[in-house]
Amino acid sequence: MGPISLDIEIDAPRERVFDLICDLSRRPSWASDFGDDYRLERLEPSGEGAAARFRVDAPGGIGFMETVISRAERPHTVVEHGRGGRSDRVRLRTVWELSGGAGDVTAVQLTFWTEQPTLFHRLAEVRAGRWWRRRWSRALRGLRTALESGEALPEASVRVAGGDRQPIDSRP
Repeated sequence: MGPISLDIEIDAPRERVFDLICDLSRRPSWASDFGDDYRLERLEPSGEGAAARFRVDAPGGIGFMETVISRAERPHTVVEHGRGGRSDRVRLRTVWELSGGAGDVTAVQLTFWTEQPTLFHRLAEVRAGRWWRRRWSRALRGLRTALESGEALPEASVRVAGGDRQPIDSRP
């Protein structure tokens, strides 16, 4: 699927917007339309290297999606790479570009695309563009609501993949 690009303006400082986008443990609170079974892939939920996996049931055979923050240039750009579909063969890319507007208004531009491995998969994904556009539009509106409301986001019940982690007792 070719890239889809969406824009939104948020009445919040760019640093707050950047921090919320980079914190994958908070993403289910504003991007809940994407799916369920959301799990972090490492204990540190934000910044470069943070990763999450969740069920999306998107057209084109993407049932699960994994996203990893590969680049985070504070407070301008967040680049995510991911995989999805059966055997994680579909490559996914998400780019968040933040620019300052008048006052504390932040302009957010989201670009998302998928790279299907075969012609058959590309044909099956014909209607996926509208599906992804609707989901990302709702997510961006949720991001704006979360930031403009001024309320603290509720703690999300996000688990780390592989089960609960217990600190290791270092006593001999």
